[in-house]
Amino acid sequence: YTEMAYKDEMLPTSVPELQRTNLAAVVLQLKAMGVNNLLEFDFMDPPPAQTMIAAMEKLYALGALDDEGLLTRIGRKMAEFPLEPVLAKTLLTSIQLGCAEEVVTIVSMLSVENPFYRPREKQAQADQKRARFLQPEGDHITLLAVYEAWKNSKYSNPWCYENFIQARSIRRAQDIRKQLLGICDRYRLRVDSCGRNYDLIRKSITAGFFMHAAKKDPTEGYKTLVEGQPVYIHPSSALFNKNPDWLIYHELVLTTKEYMRNVMLLDPKWLLEFAPKFFKKADPTVLSKRKRAEKIEPLYDRFNDKDAWRLSRRRG
Repeated sequence: YTEMAYKDEMLPTSVPELQRTNLAAVVLQLKAMGVNNLLEFDFMDPPPAQTMIAAMEKLYALGALDDEGLLTRIGRKMAEFPLEPVLAKTLLTSIQLGCAEEVVTIVSMLSVENPFYRPREKQAQADQKRARFLQPEGDHITLLAVYEAWKNSKYSNPWCYENFIQARSIRRAQDIRKQLLGICDRYRLRVDSCGRNYDLIRKSITAGFFMHAAKKDPTEGYKTLVEGQPVYIHPSSALFNKNPDWLIYHELVLTTKEYMRNVMLLDPKWLLEFAPKFFKKADPTVLSKRKRAEKIEPLYDRFNDKDAWRLSRRRG
């Protein structure tokens, strides 16, 4: 950094992490410890009240808090897992749907850095190896396919080297997976396999990540359902250039554009099924506020007033 940037642009001290991150996990842990009045809790560096309220709204939508802001039964189970609340909800839903064996693997793989690496001198070769793992359902199932292939190779390091997989990342995912299975075993939660019924896995992920839904934009890219933010599929994704109508993403990464990392196909009906507190079916006879605000701009006509009615096609 330049001296000018140091003097004029940088803050005297960095902003405490508690004041600039998503507080959903912190709120869930405090609720599990019996701290119910969070706005008056004696934090060393109190986060903004609006951030706390947003975190509680998110937990309410996930079903972790009830109408009075108290922890629900599912919220107490979510607090037992050392995961972000969205991943914990995904895992608990998979136990109900009977696909926890696969979802534990996917959650573990999402909790570590990207397992694929692409050395500059062997980019084409790395892309070719990676293409063998890509799944039409999306990147979450691709991560499952990578872990299963590594498992079939008896957790071999040479296999990772041959397939351009980061051995350290995938071993870390294996450790996380063992830890999560240990917690499931302690609380007698059933861990069943769904085989190749990937719809159950996609439903489980939808139950946790429904706030990360995006719909195809008619002009270009996608728009998030919650904020209407323009986003794009990351070039490294299994669904890049496939352009499905509906997606769920794991996270957003800002480079030249706002890219969605780890995307998956979505059936919009599942949003109503798994997030009834957050989404509701629109009345086809009533215009939404957004549609009402949209206005058809007429073609430019220098002879008439801007809002004047006129025929779209003239004769003669």
